[in-house]
Amino acid sequence: MRKKLKRRKTIRAKWRLSLPDLEHAKSAVLVSLRSPESKRSYRRSIEDFVYWYCSEPRLSFNKTVVTRYRIHLEEKLLAPGTINVRLAAVRRLAYEAADTGLLSPDLAAGIRRVKGAKKLGMRLGNWLTVEEARSLWQLPNIHSVKGKRDRAILAVLLGCGLRRRELVDLNFDHIQRREDHWAIVDLVGNGGHIRTVPMPDWVKQTIDDWLNATQITHGRVFRCVCRRGRVWGTAVKAKGHSV
Repeated sequence: MRKKLKRRKTIRAKWRLSLPDLEHAKSAVLVSLRSPESKRSYRRSIEDFVYWYCSEPRLSFNKTVVTRYRIHLEEKLLAPGTINVRLAAVRRLAYEAADTGLLSPDLAAGIRRVKGAKKLGMRLGNWLTVEEARSLWQLPNIHSVKGKRDRAILAVLLGCGLRRRELVDLNFDHIQRREDHWAIVDLVGNGGHIRTVPMPDWVKQTIDDWLNATQITHGRVFRCVCRRGRVWGTAVKAKGHSV
């Protein structure tokens, strides 16, 4: 008797992804990101694309469809930077889908070649002048504990250009003296990038005023302040309030 040869089943990559496939690829994208801000941005961009993709019947996940999605975003009058961020998330989604065998590598390569929106000219914003920035950080009350903290926070944001997440995670180990000037060292930003930020003397002075008022000597620099002037983790006597 002739032996029947068993044919091996070959898994063919799909040209149209279902909702479970998209969810699996989205999870792979989010796991590969380290920054919480990047995860939040990519999650929203991918969810918007999935909603648009599933609203159209029988769409194949290819270069043409992603180009149509870019046109859809342009018709919503979104800024070129916003469109490019969302397209970057879609490209990453295609890459992860191809890497896990859910999408053909040729289709994924075509999606990665989709051009982003053109940025024409320079986008203008509301920039603060030196006088306006000085008035802003001097606005909080210097005679209260909360005012000293708010002054220090505004000074660090304006003078050092830190992001909100970096400001919250700022601790005593970051502030060091380097070559006769103060700096914020080993600061971990988006994507795990580590950098050193110079700190002007006036910024260091506002931080010292806050620390001297609260007697904080370790851990995070900025803490929560209640209405009575108490600082989380310390016992502080604020002006006009007894602890």
